Amino acid sequence: MISYKAAKRTLLKSNIKIKKETINSLKSLNRICVKDVYSPANYPAGNNTAFDGYAVSSRDTIYLNNKKSKKFKILKTIAAGDNPKIKNVKRFQTIEVMTGAIINKPFDTVIPIEQIKFYPDNKNKKYILVNKKIKKNEYIRYLGSDYKKNELVVKKGTLIQPSHILAFKSLGIKKIEVKKKPNILFFSTGNEISDKQKIADWQVRNSNSYYIKSLSNSFLFNFIDGGILRDQDENLFKKLIDKNIRSKADIIITSGAVSAGRFDFVPRVIKKFQLSNFFKDVSIRPGKPILFAKFKNKEKVFFGLPGNPISSAACFRFFVYPYLSTVLNISEEKPFKARLKNKFVKKKNFTRFLKGKLTSTNDGNLKVEILKGQESFKIKSFVKSNVWGLFRAGQSVFKKGQIIECHLPITSNKNIFY
Repeated sequence: MISYKAAKRTLLKSNIKIKKETINSLKSLNRICVKDVYSPANYPAGNNTAFDGYAVSSRDTIYLNNKKSKKFKILKTIAAGDNPKIKNVKRFQTIEVMTGAIINKPFDTVIPIEQIKFYPDNKNKKYILVNKKIKKNEYIRYLGSDYKKNELVVKKGTLIQPSHILAFKSLGIKKIEVKKKPNILFFSTGNEISDKQKIADWQVRNSNSYYIKSLSNSFLFNFIDGGILRDQDENLFKKLIDKNIRSKADIIITSGAVSAGRFDFVPRVIKKFQLSNFFKDVSIRPGKPILFAKFKNKEKVFFGLPGNPISSAACFRFFVYPYLSTVLNISEEKPFKARLKNKFVKKKNFTRFLKGKLTSTNDGNLKVEILKGQESFKIKSFVKSNVWGLFRAGQSVFKKGQIIECHLPITSNKNIFY
């Protein structure tokens, strides 16, 4: 049995190559950008008004004050999207502008509508009256003030989010290069596993398969359901592995059949293949029987996850997910810290992944409560949790108020305080 730290080192040196592809930027949500993306144009594309009002030339207002006002003739109204060209503009003339309207010379400043006085009156708006000096560039959004042409928009290695989609559309970025989605082939194992709704009390619903499949809807991989392997399917499993190390599958995962029982055939079968890296059993809970293997001279790896639902979920979170992040060149995950709300005791030499409830105090401090029901078969605490607490090996007693390392669950929902 190896430590969690040693297991992670093995994962890091077991990279497989994931190819890239060019796709429509509007369909790139939750994909990994593999090349820096730059703005093809200035944004905004031209100077435009930030308020409804009237555009004037600031030079025409230099000598105006309460004792010396001036009428500015209203030429026309320009809304966002209107052609802003006006011919033969003379001194002391103005245009009505709506928010977003382009401002061209000689106009260089805007007077908000709330400050406007009309002449001869509000019903007959032929002129506006200006009785003060107006500074240049008031209430104007400048060309390129947000993004300049060729400015970096997204760094390579970025997970594309909805905010990036908005930027791509706004800036006219049509195509981007991304990592292809890894293909994960998943097998459930065991005579007790069933896909039926109504089951006998000696059966178990196939939840692990559906849990991992659900992660693919908002994460980084394609899910391929390999079905259910029964206790007597050891030879079939070997044939399937032999077939799929030559298939499009990048990662093969099983759930169950990795312990030391009579029907736990996964380790026996995997050891029959040529492997470059391998570990079996890690000093963690839940998930101690986990298995990992890199097939020699193949861009394929194998994860054997335990069958209990929380063991399987924890091992996916702390082994498969970091591995996916590595091969997709995502920046290394940075955990955050929170103070324990309750004491916890564990075996000193084991790393524990614990389901917790994270809250924020009135003074802005993060606190995490380790929930009751941490056994690997219990799902209630998993449903109630919004964070994983990682309790590293080397310490047994964790006191109330102690700062611990926390990790978010695998989800696209960033609002964890529910």
